Amino acid sequence: MSAGAALGADVAARLDLAGVETPCFVTDLGALERNLQLLADVQTRASCTIILALKGFAQWSTFPLVRRYLRGTTASSVAEARLGREELGGEVHAYAPAWTDADLREVCQLADHVVFNSPGQWRRLRPIVEAARATGRTISCGLRINPEHREVEVELYDPAAPCSRLGTTRANLRAEDLDGLDGLHFHTLCELGPDALERTLAAFEAGFGDLIPGRRWVNFGGGHHITRPGYDRDHLVRLVRSFRDRWGVDVFLEPGEAVALGTGVLVASVLDVIENGMPIAILDTSATAHMPDVLEMPYRPVIVGAGEPGAGAITYRLGGLSCLAGDVIGDYSFDAPLAIGQKLVFLDMAHYTMVKTTTFNGVRLPSIATHDPATGAIHVTRRFGYRDYRDRLS
Repeated sequence: MSAGAALGADVAARLDLAGVETPCFVTDLGALERNLQLLADVQTRASCTIILALKGFAQWSTFPLVRRYLRGTTASSVAEARLGREELGGEVHAYAPAWTDADLREVCQLADHVVFNSPGQWRRLRPIVEAARATGRTISCGLRINPEHREVEVELYDPAAPCSRLGTTRANLRAEDLDGLDGLHFHTLCELGPDALERTLAAFEAGFGDLIPGRRWVNFGGGHHITRPGYDRDHLVRLVRSFRDRWGVDVFLEPGEAVALGTGVLVASVLDVIENGMPIAILDTSATAHMPDVLEMPYRPVIVGAGEPGAGAITYRLGGLSCLAGDVIGDYSFDAPLAIGQKLVFLDMAHYTMVKTTTFNGVRLPSIATHDPATGAIHVTRRFGYRDYRDRLS
């Protein structure tokens, strides 16, 4: 069981499923606050700034809680930057593999930090930043670099994979390319610990150390699994403080998954059970529309009360609502037959899953809710319908 699923099991145990409509994402506010407290402790002890990566978690109804602990957000689009500015506040950082002129003009009205992917983008678009500054906007700009140091096993999520489009390699960077830039940004991690960061820092300093003097900040990117049980947060604090002391720069961390790790579930219901070579249960959710990582990574979500095929009395193939032939969540065994209307709870669904949903095939998006462990109350903050599907099209 993954770290997030292990944490999520406690969340699921607290839920009164009778009060949950399906399909529905439910985020436990107590679990979320636990993660935020851990992050805030690291932020204080390391004297760094931790901001929420909206690509991983953007449930803005929880942002009044988030802003009590974190100092802002990081975005990869105009829409994310606007969400960060309007719903959470604090600092707004923005990076994209490339900016259009129009998008950058909007971002410069929203963001405090803007990171460019290449020296060429910075040279071409610098006049837009300067024009925004002339109106009174304070914008600190930086460059994303590629240390060409690999830590991530799954290539789909490896920013340093061969021929990566993310960041500038040292062979393509000259000292004069940094004219006017305040900072450097790198990102090499995904669900990893401080040991991976330590190796990355060594590669970064070896390849780019001569370019750090004169910079005001360095952004260590995301992928830090800080809230995972067993993560050595003391090690992380030492790494950050040592780097700050060595180079005299501010340090930023931008986790997404670590903020919401183990905080939420997806509750679905069994709609039908059929037989075709094995029992098949059709749910009111969808792998392709609601849990795309199941097909992309691939990824096998943990379900409360379910086991590996053959481990329990009866094994079902769990299928989704869409007409895609491969809309299959996977094969799971149960100790008793599934009943029509029975609810299944998928663990650790608050991060990434929620932000990746689509309206493919017109399948209704899951509702979004919060759970207050102090009262047991479940509050649905968003329900979706026909217009959410229609208004994406024309």
